[in-house]
Amino acid sequence: MSQESFDYLSFREKLIYATRDFFSLSIVWLLLLFILSILELIYNAALHSLPENFFNLLLYSCWMDVLLWLKWGIFCYFFYAILYVIHPKSAKIAFKSFICVAAIVQTGLVLYFTTSLNLLGADIFSYSIEDVQQTLGASGGLSFLAILQFLIVIGLCVAILWWLPKYIKLPWSVGGIYLIASVIIFFTPTTSAWSQISLQTTFASNLVTNKSDYFFTSSYYYFFPKTDYDVDIYADNYIGIYDNIDNAIVDFEYLDEGNYPFYHTELDSDVLSPFFNLNEKKPNIVIVLVEGLGRAFTNKGAYLGNFTPFLDSLSTKSMYWKNFLSQGGRTFAVLPSILGSLPFAQSGYLGMGEQMPKQLSLLNLLKHNDYETSFYYGGDASFDNMELYLRRNNIDDLIDKDEFSTKEGLLPEINGFTWGYDDEALYTEYLKTRPSDSAAKPQLGVLLTVSSHNPFKINHQQEYYDRFEQRMEQLEFTDSQKQDYRSYRDQYASILYTDEMLKEFFDSYKKRPDFENTIFLITGDHRLPEIPMATVIDRYHVPLIMYSPMLSRTSEIASISSHQDVTPSLLNLLKSNYKMDLPENYSWLGKGLDTVVNFRNVHRIPLIQTKVNMKDYVVGKYHLNGDRLYEILENMGSRPVNDPEQQQSILDAYNGFKQKNAIITNGGKIIPDSVYAKYAN
Repeated sequence: MSQESFDYLSFREKLIYATRDFFSLSIVWLLLLFILSILELIYNAALHSLPENFFNLLLYSCWMDVLLWLKWGIFCYFFYAILYVIHPKSAKIAFKSFICVAAIVQTGLVLYFTTSLNLLGADIFSYSIEDVQQTLGASGGLSFLAILQFLIVIGLCVAILWWLPKYIKLPWSVGGIYLIASVIIFFTPTTSAWSQISLQTTFASNLVTNKSDYFFTSSYYYFFPKTDYDVDIYADNYIGIYDNIDNAIVDFEYLDEGNYPFYHTELDSDVLSPFFNLNEKKPNIVIVLVEGLGRAFTNKGAYLGNFTPFLDSLSTKSMYWKNFLSQGGRTFAVLPSILGSLPFAQSGYLGMGEQMPKQLSLLNLLKHNDYETSFYYGGDASFDNMELYLRRNNIDDLIDKDEFSTKEGLLPEINGFTWGYDDEALYTEYLKTRPSDSAAKPQLGVLLTVSSHNPFKINHQQEYYDRFEQRMEQLEFTDSQKQDYRSYRDQYASILYTDEMLKEFFDSYKKRPDFENTIFLITGDHRLPEIPMATVIDRYHVPLIMYSPMLSRTSEIASISSHQDVTPSLLNLLKSNYKMDLPENYSWLGKGLDTVVNFRNVHRIPLIQTKVNMKDYVVGKYHLNGDRLYEILENMGSRPVNDPEQQQSILDAYNGFKQKNAIITNGGKIIPDSVYAKYAN
């Protein structure tokens, strides 16, 4: 129909034509979504072993595509119809262009997921341009293969959109039914059972999730956050009562929640002294934060197999928490959690930047008590505002890749980018530059590794490929298992490298005179996600090993603790054994490490997966993940729980925490200025 003839139609007739043509193009859009889902599964099957039957995954994936198609339908129709009434050809070109752009975006998000095994959401908006450039560069950027895939998708879209719509002739009334269904889905809550995916593993659930739907939904809630925390944080019993917990969860006695929401009296519980015969001089403390060190592949009982033989051996001579949790799913959470037991604010405590409120930490409190403090990192400490946080805590020495005394040991460059120095160079720099004589001040050293970070390219790569093959033989893997594990050869090789460098670090440290007076802590900042995860809690499940020549006995501890419990326990240990000038009140989230050997959890543990994804809360044996409740099992597996009363009670507790957290986000204080002035300067 010519434009002249179209202009003579009534408004109702124009809408009928618009609805019919829109639905024809929408069917093509849905077909493209299905094709992209098929290609995504084939691509993942080639790079990773699929966690479930291909056709079962495809069925779920296509259903998620249908939901996206329905959710966006009425929104797209509104603009299409307005433009169609004015100029039909322009409306068709605009909608076809939208479909092409949507397909390109979906392809980019799929490529990101396939590489990182992470769903990309609004967390991208929480990083600076420099951080994004560094991450993309160090991870390889856009490869030729990725560009080729984009070109193929564009060509596929253009070909299908040019050829297929002319063959789709359906009554306009069918398009009307589509629009009615679209309205229903658009206004249906995202928590509807229609949109819930619950497969055997987290990897499987993420794989079938429509990546565009996840990204745009996450982005919407980032810019228009929900604030439905309808809980009175000042009520005596807003936390509620939890059933089937081994010991009562003891609450803090808060002092002034309106002005300092987390400020409380100290529990003053020293659980570590019974395990130590400390020397007269205050001990050195060395905290090694290992990038991506997850319990899934670490030490005896790891469900993916033990790929850390040295750490496994060290754990038998240590206090070893095998059911330990990181506070975050990425590195941004580790420093404020393990050193300051701090809340998350809106995008992680470090995300507050210059607005970070004054607070106490292991760093400034030990410096106040005559310790010398240092931080060593093979990468760029300005990433994620780590340097800013450390400077605000009066760190004495901050050594990152720009401050290393050598150029040996840089990780392999990819497209001209590198994360920085490998673990061997990091430990060498620390041992070379830290004082070891008895006259030196006691030391607090914090080291953050980077070798086991995406893209998992290390020096001596082939040597560790060979070790990976040898390790699979030692673990008695079948040929089929070996084939599956080779999909993650780079990841496992970097883990074996990380473990070997820790062994060399301890071998060298034993030759220093200060070794006998040092307490070592080793933990992961989070579990690396580039190897598929079995459960949601798996992302946070890391080991904690506390080793020292001063240990009087060892222990394998099954009770659950987390990063937020480390600083309170270390300070209580020092306070019980030395003259320490410490406050009577603190703002720690954590109550201290639990040393009970049996499986239990007496903590409330908020978790933050990404800078904009704070939906996990652990209380007792329960794990709340968004609107789903899980029971944590003794092996740190989990199973869904259908208990609305229990779930609501835990949700109320979590909302109470988020209300307090929001006070900090909006400029609230962590501690009184007078306390900070006395102990942090």
